[in-house]
Amino acid sequence: MEQLTDKFGRQITYLRLAVTDRCNLRCQYCMPAHGIDIVDREELLTYKEMYRITRVLSELGVNKVRLTGGEPFVRKNFIDFLEMLSFNDKLEEINITTNGALISKNIKKLEKLKINSVNLSIDSLSKENFANITRRDVFDEVFETLEVLERSSIKLKLNTVVQSGINTHEIVDFIELTKNKDIAVRFIEEMPFNGTGKRDVYELWNFTKIFEEIKVNYTNVEPLKSPKSSTSHNFKISGYKGTFGIIPAYTRTICNDCNRIRITATGMFKNCLFDEGVFNVRDFLRNGASDDELKALFLSIVKEKPENGFIAEANRKNNKGISESMSTIGG
Repeated sequence: MEQLTDKFGRQITYLRLAVTDRCNLRCQYCMPAHGIDIVDREELLTYKEMYRITRVLSELGVNKVRLTGGEPFVRKNFIDFLEMLSFNDKLEEINITTNGALISKNIKKLEKLKINSVNLSIDSLSKENFANITRRDVFDEVFETLEVLERSSIKLKLNTVVQSGINTHEIVDFIELTKNKDIAVRFIEEMPFNGTGKRDVYELWNFTKIFEEIKVNYTNVEPLKSPKSSTSHNFKISGYKGTFGIIPAYTRTICNDCNRIRITATGMFKNCLFDEGVFNVRDFLRNGASDDELKALFLSIVKEKPENGFIAEANRKNNKGISESMSTIGG
């Protein structure tokens, strides 16, 4: 079987697939307060199209898929799509990224479908600060989801975007969550995908500064061995049940071992988070492409994957800087 491999010898085994560009929250680092211009529904990939794309990619070696949005549970019949995907025997992992406000009633169903892990986006443990960041009052629902997931068979990771002047004082609070809970907290560098571009900040909270903040408060930080393609540098506090990691998403020191591709909700294929998109798979499908033609397309596109995110960003035709919403790209 031919494998998806780029010109740097990296095998592509991981697909991030956005099922919608819509979201029920309005997080400051993701979109403006008024939201984004969402596309017409007919422009979104259908579930059948998503299943076909995923199946073809799995026949080229992709064995892990992460479903994102927007917020995936906003899209009608998303659970039915998960059931469809579960029939793909070439997929070793089906994972979901969600804000958690809508899913607590679906967790038992997710367990039955053998969903491997859920990444829960939560950027504050304070109800007031959470509402400030998300512009919505749903903290209680999200925290209930956290607690139900932590008791379930599904692996739980918390995604926390570290935002200068907004939630940096809560880093230790998140670390303390790992004391008695078997969860992985991941602190993520803030990126410019907020619909307006990178904001001005007083302090740059990059990997180094986040780690220094943790080391000031804990003397017993243990490094953990991470898989080669891990996006995070992982650690734990000695004696704590859970772990924590830091994702250098903006400083991009994790690109060398990248094994990922993205497809947006409208079918735009992205070799890198920081590129503009390289091909619209939706249109190719709707123009009658066969599975063999899809395979040939994917094999050729992946050969153009840039070495790292800085090169991908430099190659953008729009040189005014990044201003897309993460909800449009697929979080």
